[in-house]
Amino acid sequence: MKKAKRCSVFMLCAAVSLSLAACGPKESSSAKSSSKGSELVVWEDKEKSTGIKDAVAAFEKEHDVQVKVVEKPYAKQIEDLRMDGPAGTGPDVLTMPGDQIGTAVTEGLLKELHVKKDVQSLYTDASIQSQMVDQKLYGLPKAVETTVLFYNKDLISEKELPKTLEEWYDYSKKTADGSKFGFLALFDQIYYAESVMSGYGGYIFGKDKDGSYNPSDIGINNEGAVKGAALMQKFYKEGLFPAGIIGEQGINVLESLFTEGKAAAIISGPWNVEAFSKAGINYGITKLPKLENGKNMSSFIGVKSYNVSAFSKNAELAQELAVFLANENNSKTRYEETKEVPAVKSLANDPAIMKSEAARAVTEQSRFSEPTPNIPEMNEIWTPADSALQTVATGKADPKQALDQAAETAKGQIKAKHSGK
Repeated sequence: MKKAKRCSVFMLCAAVSLSLAACGPKESSSAKSSSKGSELVVWEDKEKSTGIKDAVAAFEKEHDVQVKVVEKPYAKQIEDLRMDGPAGTGPDVLTMPGDQIGTAVTEGLLKELHVKKDVQSLYTDASIQSQMVDQKLYGLPKAVETTVLFYNKDLISEKELPKTLEEWYDYSKKTADGSKFGFLALFDQIYYAESVMSGYGGYIFGKDKDGSYNPSDIGINNEGAVKGAALMQKFYKEGLFPAGIIGEQGINVLESLFTEGKAAAIISGPWNVEAFSKAGINYGITKLPKLENGKNMSSFIGVKSYNVSAFSKNAELAQELAVFLANENNSKTRYEETKEVPAVKSLANDPAIMKSEAARAVTEQSRFSEPTPNIPEMNEIWTPADSALQTVATGKADPKQALDQAAETAKGQIKAKHSGK
């Protein structure tokens, strides 16, 4: 998973406890009796617990239980669960990235959820699909995010914004002088580069007829992927991207250039809204541009979810809490606190949410995007693909040569580590 910085804006919301009877999980009086006096532990994301404060209080009151909320970086919660779960010190409910679901299920870390179809239908198709492994459900979507385009309004107005990546290339050629730049992106990383490569027909994994990923069908080196990589390479070759934007420190360089007013536009994500606001940048946010073939740049849809630990001693009650935290009312309340865009369909056009430029941009970009593959084999794609793209960016290899090598490496690692598939 990539950088997990997110924004947090505080605004208390009332009436959550009143919504429990209408929107919360139903249970019999005997079930209530058996849960009385129990304690549940929830691992929530860093600086996000205020988003579920009222919901937790309402659940505690209705079920006569105690719920302890512990903040942990959401992208690393599975790492801690591997140790704390078996030791009996782990959570009942945790939050995690959708692309980790497959690995967690394979390792036996998550409990399958048994919730009705009407509950599942609350969420966008892409977000609920991110929680499915072998047609079984292992979580409920909490929030979604995509990459978007940030632009500095003091350097370029909304009306002047290039509509395509090629137009951004032309704009950058006119404005980049070695210290100031036009458009910047971390195209040496597959997380960002896939936005271009997929627009020309590249893909990570193909899919079988039932919609499941086929790890033996890797498309990071097909004709379309190579064409996309060649287009991205032009930005580096002609000095339109600074040398420091390549490698591990690239993200810091990119963000610094933007906050210092030295880049007109960058591809980033909603996790930087707060940081850019604090930096005093007069910025705008919009979806990613189109490509010359008329297709919009894609992006990975990141899904944060509520999941039940396989080690929970109160799994049924933990599932009820996960359902409750992710319902429509509590998703909207959480947005008002944290500004994380909800995955609930009915909130897509909610005026309170759509007044946010970031939320609108993420919602629109989601139309052109797909979930990050959630199968364990995805772990074998990141490193070889990033390494290949860095050799492309530095001119050490041509796109076809580099991507062919990446695909070969990924296939070898998949065969060695996932031979049972």
